[in-house]
Amino acid sequence: RRGSDLDGWMKQVREAGLTELGPFLRGLDQDHDAAIAGLTVPYSNGPIEGVNTKTKLIKRQMYGRASFQLLRHRILLA
Repeated sequence: RRGSDLDGWMKQVREAGLTELGPFLRGLDQDHDAAIAGLTVPYSNGPIEGVNTKTKLIKRQMYGRASFQLLRHRILLA
């Protein structure tokens, strides 16, 4: 996970003529600083996304079946 390697990789892909990766490379060019930060910063929002997904799953399972108090109880126990 080294952001310094990203520019070299992008150059290799362009020289190889991989047209399938063209839109991906354009996206990386448009937000180059964020892509570098994503590869170098040690922080991740993965754990928060996992909790969010689990909460949404419980909410969808209980939709229209129970009260808010039961939903709150299940989320707190999860």
